Amino acid sequence: MSPEARYEQTESISLAFVTALQILPPRQLVVLILRDVLGFHANEVGGMLDTTVESVKSALKRARAGMQRRLPVTTAMEPPPGSASPAEDAIFAKFVSAYESADIDALVALLTGDVFLSMPPMPLEYQGRDSVARFFAFIFGSVQGFHLVRTRANGQPAFGVYRQTSTGIHGVGLFVLTLSGNRISAMTRFEDTVLPIFGLPQSLPSTQ
Repeated sequence: MSPEARYEQTESISLAFVTALQILPPRQLVVLILRDVLGFHANEVGGMLDTTVESVKSALKRARAGMQRRLPVTTAMEPPPGSASPAEDAIFAKFVSAYESADIDALVALLTGDVFLSMPPMPLEYQGRDSVARFFAFIFGSVQGFHLVRTRANGQPAFGVYRQTSTGIHGVGLFVLTLSGNRISAMTRFEDTVLPIFGLPQSLPSTQ
């Protein structure tokens, strides 16, 4: 199968890859895309970049290590509910309701005790219910009027986050959720620039 065919067959860009788009140096990012996404061999990548196979392998190793440092550590997680199952739909609905109504208690009730929140490329990370609750209390205390639009990222539930402003409803970010049983064990928030990658618009039609 050609690299182009393998790429077209991909369901969506993975959480790790989207993280890489925002945190990796350009050289490492190019090597990661050519090797892990498009499937080129190290010698082929070396020829494209006019460098050695050893340099390609070194850049790929550093890129993977860089991503791993920014992804949550998961331990003893329950399996998530099936994709588009009633159980997953119920979590979706509760998350949307809690977020759009700025209901901290309802949102925290959906989280595991060791929930992990990260926001690449910003070096901000929050671990545990109390820490994540304080983060959302600050967000909801500063800004309200959010709208969430459901999507998926590499098979994981995700939401485009939009905010009502005087000039319309504009995208402000993307949340990708990692589920453990019927709770959320990790949340990764990306900047609004990734919305088109997941088929979401930068703005929504005004409801006014």
